[in-house]
Amino acid sequence: MSRSSEAAALKRKRPDSSTQGLVDAELVVLNVVKSKKNQGVWVADVKKEANIAPALVDKCLTSLVKKNLIKKVPSIQNKAKKYYMAVEYEPSEELTGGAWYSEGKLDKEFITVLRETCLKVIGMMKVATVEGIHDFLKKRKVVECCTSQQVGEILNSMVLDDSIIEVKSTGLGEYHSIPIGSVCYRIAVGVTSGPKTIGPMASIPCGACPRISVCTPDGIISPKTCVYFTKWLDIEF
Repeated sequence: MSRSSEAAALKRKRPDSSTQGLVDAELVVLNVVKSKKNQGVWVADVKKEANIAPALVDKCLTSLVKKNLIKKVPSIQNKAKKYYMAVEYEPSEELTGGAWYSEGKLDKEFITVLRETCLKVIGMMKVATVEGIHDFLKKRKVVECCTSQQVGEILNSMVLDDSIIEVKSTGLGEYHSIPIGSVCYRIAVGVTSGPKTIGPMASIPCGACPRISVCTPDGIISPKTCVYFTKWLDIEF
């Protein structure tokens, strides 16, 4: 046997250093928790599958947490239940609720800020796609840790409550920079006069601009190059 083969064989025989020093009961409990991967496991199910004394399972769980081999994770579906997961996994969205939740609670403040910001951007662009809004937010760093998927989900919720409308690009006029047939969004008629948008939209300079009819996202006259709009955006945000 070559030296490289011997080294490989020796490496395979070496026990996992992270589990060295664990008693048999701890190994059993750890294996049960690891087997659930990113779904986590309820403490009652650990006791059932480990098939050892419940009090000993509790002791092992506490010990494994202290040794940083497993961790407690919140569950939005069963907030009263204790769930455990191996430290190498990140909780699934089914368990935590995804990006809309923080420490097991719905992040209402983040949702409100993102909704209001998306409405402002659509009002500025007149018509916008999910990607266009997300790129704008990312470049301006208006909302931190915001994904394109989150923007899409927020826009869908805004369509349902009639804040905005979903349309498809014709490739003409205001849609000239958006591929024909692409899904995009506009502010719904009458929304700007309602209580939902009177704060952020009341002072927008676009309403008094004499060149508004020829203003387009990528045109010579554009919100991106407008000094008045930039000043308004900086103040509002």
